[in-house]
Amino acid sequence: MQQQISVITLGVTDLARSRRFYVEGFGWTPVFENEEIVFYQMNGLMLGTWLQSGLEDDMRRQGLSRPGAFALAHNVAHLTDVQPLIDQLALAGGKVLRDGDAPPHGGFRGYVADPDDHAWEIAWNPAWTIDEHGAVTFGL
Repeated sequence: MQQQISVITLGVTDLARSRRFYVEGFGWTPVFENEEIVFYQMNGLMLGTWLQSGLEDDMRRQGLSRPGAFALAHNVAHLTDVQPLIDQLALAGGKVLRDGDAPPHGGFRGYVADPDDHAWEIAWNPAWTIDEHGAVTFGL
């Protein structure tokens, strides 16, 4: 089976507020939107922000009490890009969870939550390359 993720869908309570965070904070452009969902074309997958009531209904039907704990990550090309992006995301409605710092395993990272408390790691990893399309390649 092919290793890939097609769509990541985040439940949100206010679509306009969420759209502001992703458009003004990250600078992303929606490729489709209606009154229930906004899709962003990523490098090889889609990110969808969907009004949470619909997402919760679908998950309850499957017997899930809640989604698992996770953080999404956005890697940047330079260490000096981490904190400015965290600050920009905060100005666009995000909440800083941790300012940029160097973890014991190397690199540089910080965390910000979107308006619906989805955690985003903003990171620079010196062992990863990011191509012109935003694809990240693991390598040491």
